[in-house]
Amino acid sequence: MSDPGFAQWQARELARIEAMLTQALAAQDPQDLMAAMRHAVLDGGKRLRPLLVLATAQAVWGARASVPDWADGLALRAACAVELIHAYSLVHDDMPCMDNDVLRRGKPTVHVAFGEATALLAGDALQTLAFELLAPQADPAEPTVALACVSVLAKASGHVGMAGGQAIDLASVGQLIDASRLKRMHDLKTGALLRASVAMGAICAQCAPQERAALSAWGDALGYAFQVVDDILDVTSTTDVLGKTAGKDEAHDKPTVVSTLGLEGAKALAQTLHQQAHAALGQLTLAPGHHLGTITDWVIHRIN
Repeated sequence: MSDPGFAQWQARELARIEAMLTQALAAQDPQDLMAAMRHAVLDGGKRLRPLLVLATAQAVWGARASVPDWADGLALRAACAVELIHAYSLVHDDMPCMDNDVLRRGKPTVHVAFGEATALLAGDALQTLAFELLAPQADPAEPTVALACVSVLAKASGHVGMAGGQAIDLASVGQLIDASRLKRMHDLKTGALLRASVAMGAICAQCAPQERAALSAWGDALGYAFQVVDDILDVTSTTDVLGKTAGKDEAHDKPTVVSTLGLEGAKALAQTLHQQAHAALGQLTLAPGHHLGTITDWVIHRIN
């Protein structure tokens, strides 16, 4: 990656994200439930989705003369909210009734560490906490923007988003599905939340319609690219590097981009999506030194 300021920006924003998540998950009764929620969220993960919210908003703000006082606080709350939704989805996906996995982010999955019942409740509580964070605050200029973020995140999480994609995934085990249905599954299961992250950043920045359209195209390409790379890493990497069980898709007889297109076909698709994402960014007037291009490269070239 050629962005010399990215590491410093990433460290600064991750510190803000971790501080808010830690505060939101502070120890309180019931202790076992809160411990399971902290286990699911803290001390692990790339935090790609919250970084997308903040990077998108900041890339637009930097090209403007002024930003409302409330906007950065809302963007940070939106960033943490999407991470809580992502964490809840992983807790539930890892349970025996879903993927039955035992390792996540280099740690035992929540149901292994705390039991299935507590894991189910932890996922439920993380989901509702996300929307509590996004609830409009006192500033009279903020509620309409905050409610727009609530709408985007709720849709991306539900039956026309992540939950719907998981349902297709479960129904496709052991099935031969074509590339278009596979893309539909991934667009919902993985892409919806990544696109929502970009969309919430755009909403917090109060983007013009043409800016929203270009950022949406970027989010579409980036979201599918993330899943394509995930499928590639599942067959080319190791459990130690990934922090989760390698080879589990093949072991569970799940359709993937690699099983559908072959490894070389999947790699070619990732490169095509990489180019499409950069092309979408080229349609925007963004702040000098923005990090959206670097994040695009990071998604494509990541190792876990």
